[in-house]
Amino acid sequence: MDAKTKQIVSLPEAIASLTPSQKNWIQAFVLQFKMPHMFARNPCSNLMTDTMLENIGDLLRIHHAMSKRSLSKAPFEYAFEKALQLSGKPAKLADSSTNPGYDMTIGDERISLKTEAAKNVKENQLHVSKWMEMGKGVWDPPNIQLPRFLEHMKGYDRILSLRCLMQTGKQYWYELVEIPHALMMEAAHGAMEKAVNTTQETSPWYCRVPDGKGGYKFSLYFDAGSERKLQVKGLDKAYCVLHATWKFESFQLTPESNYGDDK
Repeated sequence: MDAKTKQIVSLPEAIASLTPSQKNWIQAFVLQFKMPHMFARNPCSNLMTDTMLENIGDLLRIHHAMSKRSLSKAPFEYAFEKALQLSGKPAKLADSSTNPGYDMTIGDERISLKTEAAKNVKENQLHVSKWMEMGKGVWDPPNIQLPRFLEHMKGYDRILSLRCLMQTGKQYWYELVEIPHALMMEAAHGAMEKAVNTTQETSPWYCRVPDGKGGYKFSLYFDAGSERKLQVKGLDKAYCVLHATWKFESFQLTPESNYGDDK
């Protein structure tokens, strides 16, 4: 009898030894897993496996049994690492959560992880509210902050974003999208433009990457506010890779106030 079979056989015995409170929690999670759901992976994905799809989806359902708030970056990182490892992929989180480059490695590849969960999220456009901090010093985006971004990009090989497209308290919709590294590097030849009609004392700047059809693939926004940071705006999802989608219904095991909900 292998270890997995022993684990399954011993499960009823383990549950029988739990307290009434613990059994109630187990029963509630079982009911959560029986709620309607639809998980789908891109069959052309070179990353997502069936095991990863199920593990991430089940974690999302457990999370939303406890909270209406979208899954944030830190728990996503841990869940993604575990899902990769269960799929036999050599995944490891960076030693420091404040690492300025990659968040984790998958084999020899360095991965940057992002999350997006604004209430006004657009299905076909990605927005990253804080790609990186710009730091203090001289504010000259064409000559200082843009080159700093391009140097920062050398710190990782792939960029993945977990996006929450729907969170009603009963229905949820997530997707995992890859932002091509080469696409972001096109900013090296983007059009720099100082923002107008701004109330900031120091002027923000845009770096717009044209799509050759009169529009833009995306824009970098160099925010000169009190927290100097780089945003990515209007990133056309058509240039990205959709790896997986999770749609599911949920009920909450515990009541939760609206305090602290995302605006």
